[in-house]
Amino acid sequence: TPYIVDRVVVRGLMGAMDNPSPNAKPHSPWARRQMNAHDNAVENLVIFAILVLVANALHISNNVTAAACATYFWARLAHYIIYTLGVPVLRTLTFVAAFAAQVVLVLAIFRVV
Repeated sequence: TPYIVDRVVVRGLMGAMDNPSPNAKPHSPWARRQMNAHDNAVENLVIFAILVLVANALHISNNVTAAACATYFWARLAHYIIYTLGVPVLRTLTFVAAFAAQVVLVLAIFRVV
């Protein structure tokens, strides 16, 4: 991933391969944001995956669920890029769009939509 390249640039090749240390040089701000975005994506993927698996187990699949899944994917991709670039308002909007897609999946599971 790109933040590993940053680690090599900031710490050197041997420093990048070294064990974690409190004395290690910090990542560039963009790389730190990218790592935060990655962590956030992993945390949210767990919820999304569970919702998709439940919907699949209940044989719930229609245009609404397909659109929700596509919205989730594109919103999370945009969130990752925008978070890395450090654009706070757009970052929040893309997060909310992905969250809304998850809400739609919940509503589909409960057959509200």
